[in-house]
Amino acid sequence: MKFRINPLASDIIISIYAIATLYFRFKFESETYTTPILSVVMGICFVLIIWVLIKLKILNPNWFGLLNSKT
Repeated sequence: MKFRINPLASDIIISIYAIATLYFRFKFESETYTTPILSVVMGICFVLIIWVLIKLKILNPNWFGLLNSKT
């Protein structure tokens, strides 16, 4: 049996994750000298984690009801 998180909880987790990773990136990049390539790679890695969780059907985003859900 696969572990699935309901749509509203998935939306909240994704939102908190996005805000936290943006805060981490801005804080980390302002304190250390990072190149633009490193910044892009970090951003892609953070997005890739969420993408994999959605593809594995662990997270089931409903996008807060903004998009039509499949029936």
